[in-house]
Amino acid sequence: MIGLLGGMSWESSIEYERIINSEVRARLGGTHSADLLVRSYDFARIEQLQERGYWQAAEDLLAADARMLADAGAGCIVLCTNTMHRLAGAIERVVDVPLLHIADATADAALAAGVRTVGLLGTRYTMEQDFYRGRLQDRGLSVVVPEEPDRTTVHDVIYGELVRGVVDPASRSRYVDIVRRLIERGADGVIAGCTEIELLIGPADVTVPFFPTTRLHALAAVDFALRPQS
Repeated sequence: MIGLLGGMSWESSIEYERIINSEVRARLGGTHSADLLVRSYDFARIEQLQERGYWQAAEDLLAADARMLADAGAGCIVLCTNTMHRLAGAIERVVDVPLLHIADATADAALAAGVRTVGLLGTRYTMEQDFYRGRLQDRGLSVVVPEEPDRTTVHDVIYGELVRGVVDPASRSRYVDIVRRLIERGADGVIAGCTEIELLIGPADVTVPFFPTTRLHALAAVDFALRPQS
């Protein structure tokens, strides 16, 4: 049973459910689907905590709900967002089941593809703080992030459009230009380091390997759930 902490935003976490269920059916056949426990938030509440810097309150909330999922029988926890992995350590401290870290799944894919320098797109928190970049670097990857004003553009499109279900071709063009500048600075792969970014751009929009964190994370959850039991 997979425990999902989602709704951050539901525009992307519903993709987790779609990918996980589709993959389980593809692997097991018939009418199989995934065994899921889902805690989905009102994202406005989470966004307010982020904007105001109330990370301790966010930590208390997510940790308590992760423990609730584990107590209800989840065999692993999947936090369906990149940014809130800032709180991964707090969740790991209160549950006795694995938290499948989104940056680990992403690093595995990048290294398997032979990529060594990744361009990282995400919220300002993900691009600027060390909780995500540092984990990638610990795996041996070099990380470049957009310079200003590109960094603000990436962040503002996420919160002003994508989490609201708005997919604007003009924003896609701006993202493609930002990716091009990351490649010019040495990126030989690009990470969609916010789960909503995959709603806007994909592999066809870039000229280097593209790493969609939602899909990679969801597939890692299926791998874990369907692993051979000892």
